[in-house]
Amino acid sequence: MSDQPILLTGAAGFIGFHVAQRLLQSGHRVIGVDNLNAYYDPQLKAARLDILRNDSRFQFERLDLADRVAVPELFARHRFPVVIHLAAQAGVRYSLRDPHAYVDANLVGFTNILEGCRHNGCRHLLFASSSAVYGANRKLPFSVHDNVDHPISLYAASKKANELMAHSYSHLYGIPCTGLRFFTVYGPWYRPDMALFVFAEAIVRGDPIRLFNGGRMLRDFTYVDDVTEALVRLIDRAPQGKPQRLGEAPDPGSSTAPWRIYNIGNSKPEELLRVVALLEQELGRTATKELLPMQPGDVPATYADVDDLSRDVDFRPATSIEEGIRRFAAWYRSYCENRSGRSGAIQATSSARA
Repeated sequence: MSDQPILLTGAAGFIGFHVAQRLLQSGHRVIGVDNLNAYYDPQLKAARLDILRNDSRFQFERLDLADRVAVPELFARHRFPVVIHLAAQAGVRYSLRDPHAYVDANLVGFTNILEGCRHNGCRHLLFASSSAVYGANRKLPFSVHDNVDHPISLYAASKKANELMAHSYSHLYGIPCTGLRFFTVYGPWYRPDMALFVFAEAIVRGDPIRLFNGGRMLRDFTYVDDVTEALVRLIDRAPQGKPQRLGEAPDPGSSTAPWRIYNIGNSKPEELLRVVALLEQELGRTATKELLPMQPGDVPATYADVDDLSRDVDFRPATSIEEGIRRFAAWYRSYCENRSGRSGAIQATSSARA
């Protein structure tokens, strides 16, 4: 399939950038799409794209997926055999402030992706969901075979809607669809609005770190290279549909249609206070901690059951939290040294560590 382009949406994003690199290394041609919005620093997105553009097999198109003219034209030109849809309006708390951004990007944009797949012979659509869909669920670890009908943020509801929309298209039109519930992905080239980056910034500046639920939040931190490995293994495993006896209750994680859901997580949740301690060690400074109550839309713990992923593609995440944070911190120091006005702070941090 390496002679046919793969469509990768959200290519300038954190996970999209790493997936693009892995696809290119595997010999695929990649057409990357992103609207480069200003939800976080566009310069970081531009820096990722600069790296990807060094490979002649990568082609970038700036495009808003909510555009009902441009998206069909893109699909008609290339008739992608595989679509990896990672673009979305991200962020749980931001969905409390700007809900319309989630409707446009996550619902309208995804509808346009589904329509493009429907009319242009797509053989496998892989799309990003989120651990946020588990919402009010309290049974741990979270399993794809559990009901997820109680989202507690609009972001989570939009991701649950994506899963349902994909199922309807899979059932009606036979489009093989695989949904990927990501669990707290982190690593180099991280998003600056995410916890580890925010913590690192605060530690370097000497600002207090705000830790909700008294720092006792548990998160299934998943290193980005493990995520890309799992995703790449799934590309050639388009779901076929699962036979089901009449009268049997439907399985929330699979279907008689060619549709599947997988958790992609580390399956080893870590308390935020320990994660902060590891960051302190790597950055050579002690954090000032501000312990706060739970935030609206947050859940106290995430923990992925990845047995289905292990069974179907013989994969389990392999990067420990210690190694992952070491790699993230090394990238963070390098990134900040090259960022205008920040080299002094990082040099001071390096000296303190020595």
